[in-house]
Amino acid sequence: MAAETPAKTSREAAAETSAGTSAARAASALAGLAEERVDHRFKGLPPDAAGLTVGELAAQRRNLFTDGFTTPVLALSAERLEHNLALMEAYAARHGLAFAPHGKTSMAPRLFHRQIEHGAWGITLAVPHQVRVAREFGIRRIFLANELVDAAALRWLAEELDQDPEFRFICYVDSVRGVELMDAALRAAGARRPVDVVVELAAGEGARTGARTEADCAAVADAVAAAATLRLVGVAGYEGEVPDATPERVAAWLRRLTALAADFDAAGRFPAKGPDGLDEIVVSAGGSAWFDAVADAFAALPPLSLPALKLLRSGAYVSHDDGHYRHLTPFNRVPEEGALHPAFRLWAQVVSRPSPEQAFINAGKRDAAYDLDLPEAQAVRRDGVERVAEGVEVHALSDQHGWLRTASGADLQVGDWVGLGLSHPCTAFDKWQLIPLVEADGTVTDYIRTYF
Repeated sequence: MAAETPAKTSREAAAETSAGTSAARAASALAGLAEERVDHRFKGLPPDAAGLTVGELAAQRRNLFTDGFTTPVLALSAERLEHNLALMEAYAARHGLAFAPHGKTSMAPRLFHRQIEHGAWGITLAVPHQVRVAREFGIRRIFLANELVDAAALRWLAEELDQDPEFRFICYVDSVRGVELMDAALRAAGARRPVDVVVELAAGEGARTGARTEADCAAVADAVAAAATLRLVGVAGYEGEVPDATPERVAAWLRRLTALAADFDAAGRFPAKGPDGLDEIVVSAGGSAWFDAVADAFAALPPLSLPALKLLRSGAYVSHDDGHYRHLTPFNRVPEEGALHPAFRLWAQVVSRPSPEQAFINAGKRDAAYDLDLPEAQAVRRDGVERVAEGVEVHALSDQHGWLRTASGADLQVGDWVGLGLSHPCTAFDKWQLIPLVEADGTVTDYIRTYF
């Protein structure tokens, strides 16, 4: 006689019901992206599209240049986006890395799901609001690359973890005081599942967050062990904060990080047995400038008592850029691994040409990233013909104007469209709530909604 399946406990049944409810909520939220109405909130979209749903407008497959879009308008290349997603998927797989790209870059749930479809373990985020957005759209694994001591956010997190047994959440801790605040807030919230934490090792004196020394890290780990509401699952940090970073200094810090994981493991700090036992030990690092060094360091990680989840968190790759990351990308050092392609282009229009040496476009600080590099004039369109923007340079931005310096004889007229390359994806995405996804011939196939 076949063994009877044990009856589910009321708590297990309730958890399954809650997980199903969460999945249904996420599916509804994703479907709702196409149902949102186009209106005055969204810059650059055709005025005659007002009242259509986003899905209806996408189905029309309008042309960015000839079908009513207004300037300035930010375009995301469909082909280059797909290339970048596939490239980093292949890179992570080739180097044995799990990948949790930093979602703060785009804050675009549709892109989160595209990244997961391309092999991402989950999504990294920075603040509680971003976690709430990701959860609303069904992201099941979230790495919060930050400390979390806000009592209201922890109360929400405890409820979210209790309601969905498949939700995996990990965050930084870097101080005994922070652990105490987390523990108090979670106990007050009646949390039933412990919150997984990793001790953050600072990248050096004068760097950003993180415990400064290995002794400080051990003290934080001891505090976690004493808090029933928390569970230590690994170590992490951000090599991009290494002071005066060079390959040698970054590699040295990464060796400290992997040694810390090994030392914690040898000391029995990671619970391998009991109700809170681990299946794996998390070791995480990796911004967008040094992920090759992270891959090398994680490949040299000594054997641990449990499998290691080697978690890379680079996020800027999704759109790449035409300035900061074009120069810093590790693919410049390892060209045999491939190359990322800049996927953004901001189109603006020449509205004034007061002198042969000067012109003004109708895009400025409200539209373009400018915190690291000014936009780069790349293309000019006139009467349906696109050409290289020769002799045209952006040398300043006002709130709503771009200042162009034009060389003698530069062919630029009022009414021309100027295509701009942008630097620093994080401050390009955050200025646009609905971004056309555009094929090479200008056909708009979809729209990317952001939540900043």
